[in-house]
Amino acid sequence: MISRSVAALIGASAFALCLGSMASAQAPAAAGAADPQNVEALIRDLGLRESEHAVRERKGWRVPKKIVLLGGDPATRAQRDSFAALLPKAEVVTVTNVQDAAKATANADVIVGLTTFPGICEPEILDNAKELRWILSMSAGVERCMAVPSVASRNILVTNLRAVESATIGEHAVALALALARGLDRFVVDTKQGQWRRENSARMQVLTGKTMLVVGLGGIGTEVASRAHALGMKVVATRNSGKTGPDYVSYVGAPSELLTLAKDADVIVNTAPLTTETKGLFDAKFFAVTKPSAYFINVARGGSVVTADLQKALEDGRIAGAGLDVVDPEPLPPTHPLWKAPNLIITPHVSSRSDMQGEGRYIVARENLKRYIAGGKVLSEVDLAKEY
Repeated sequence: MISRSVAALIGASAFALCLGSMASAQAPAAAGAADPQNVEALIRDLGLRESEHAVRERKGWRVPKKIVLLGGDPATRAQRDSFAALLPKAEVVTVTNVQDAAKATANADVIVGLTTFPGICEPEILDNAKELRWILSMSAGVERCMAVPSVASRNILVTNLRAVESATIGEHAVALALALARGLDRFVVDTKQGQWRRENSARMQVLTGKTMLVVGLGGIGTEVASRAHALGMKVVATRNSGKTGPDYVSYVGAPSELLTLAKDADVIVNTAPLTTETKGLFDAKFFAVTKPSAYFINVARGGSVVTADLQKALEDGRIAGAGLDVVDPEPLPPTHPLWKAPNLIITPHVSSRSDMQGEGRYIVARENLKRYIAGGKVLSEVDLAKEY
């Protein structure tokens, strides 16, 4: 969960960013300023990791001469002013579409923005950015960047915003599980139709005492696990980076143990990044071993699921229901048959949104830029070999 110190920092820094966008040219250093001690508290509370090596050791590193931000919202413009205050001699520009980004990044050192389509990792942008040294992703998922061969071949630095909105996404995942277990998907329809149908309660379940399997015990997975534990659930998980976890996770297994753990799970939540290994992970073979009473929740990436296999599992009663914040393809076409699958809740990739949307992202992004300018160790560097 987000601590009081983190919540206070986010609010204060958001206010500072707003002031930064209105500040006069005579006082650029105040733009986006935040208490360094509070920034360190945020880094600590979110569990953000520094890179193993300082960026000054990377071939071609230099203080950025040009930064391009993709996005047309007020927050992006405020961030542009904040970045410009740190680099008064650099060119810092914002663009609103991929075409303009492809032109603007031709001589850029850094590109900043979301990686979801259309985002900063489109091939037409990256392949044209011959001077590019750093992709500062404002998203946690970077699979679109990893899919562009030039990122790895040129050893471009990629950082993401893992953990920054994990608590919010964790709440969303548990909300989907509770909605399915308590039949809210059916009762919402009854409400709109003005119907009092108690028979819709026939499949309602209680989650207390049941088992949740978290696939991918990273930042988001840990937040999901903590909330499930608070509900009185037993939590097990898989993790690619080791077999350790917090005390409230009773067992952490290797990815190879997925099917074994899935057999006994009542709720299965996918929080794993989309990589070569996780693409199509949840297929017919997976759904063949799940309990018919189990719920499947996906708040990671749609590409981890074979959509046709999930649809069939729902139609055949191989699982009791599914809650999806992400799908494949995305957005899901209006005529796609998955829409008509039973016991299904779909939210349109909004699990990270909240009344505190974005503030934490900008704090971490600004801190990373300060570290990069100084040639130091940056936060949340993506391992290009692991793809996350």
